[in-house]
Amino acid sequence: MQKRVDQYISQFKEGYFSPLSMLARLTEEVGEVAREVNHYYGEKPKKSSETEKSMEEELGDLLFVLICFANSLNIDVSSAFDRAMTKFETRDKDRWTRKDEEDQNGTS
Repeated sequence: MQKRVDQYISQFKEGYFSPLSMLARLTEEVGEVAREVNHYYGEKPKKSSETEKSMEEELGDLLFVLICFANSLNIDVSSAFDRAMTKFETRDKDRWTRKDEEDQNGTS
């Protein structure tokens, strides 16, 4: 994904935005995800004049901007994800109630 985003962005003279602009774009996209969650699951239905967007579309936009941000800072998303998962798998390993083996196999 990072390579594909970089190939796309690299064709433009402007390149990646500055970190501050990237943060603003990321915040904007998170707001759009929040708006869709509120429309689908909250108490605020869409206006008839609003275009229909999907959670998949909004999460895709958010992922694109997040990857742009990572690329602009030379961060390997896969490595960052691996470090985050290791942290959660160790620090939070006993934080939540585990499903017993029967629950995981779909039987009870």
